[in-house]
Amino acid sequence: MNGYFRNRQTTGFTLVELIVVILLVSIVSVYAASRYFGVTHFSAYAAQEQAISIIRQVQVNRMQSNVGSSSSNDNFVLAIQSNCIGSVAGCSASDISSRSDVLSFSSVSISTSPTVSQVTFDLLGNPESDASAGVDISFSADNSTADICINSQGFVSRGNC
Repeated sequence: MNGYFRNRQTTGFTLVELIVVILLVSIVSVYAASRYFGVTHFSAYAAQEQAISIIRQVQVNRMQSNVGSSSSNDNFVLAIQSNCIGSVAGCSASDISSRSDVLSFSSVSISTSPTVSQVTFDLLGNPESDASAGVDISFSADNSTADICINSQGFVSRGNC
């Protein structure tokens, strides 16, 4: 019996080896396919995170400005348009690639409640005039929606007010 195992030639792979290789190849292919196809649309959630950052930037710029009226400087007023959110100066700039205070996109639409096109902040960061009671900002993309709340005390958060 010992001679039988000693003279036996091993050719091919065992069933366990084949299953392990097939599993590894399938895991790598699923990962590669997800990276290859990627996201075909801009997510409203990604816009939400970027917009919160920009709103806070405009708000902090206003708080650090130490000038009497924010409406006299377009860098301290938040513009909310259907395809742009940021400072008024940023949304009206011809080249926004060099500005950090603006987010513009074509695949996400923005709406507000109450309907406002601009939000001014006082020196404490509180919204003024039409937005003084708070503003809900909604982002809508292909398959996703996201909301931002600027409450009456100036706190900017995800969700509705």
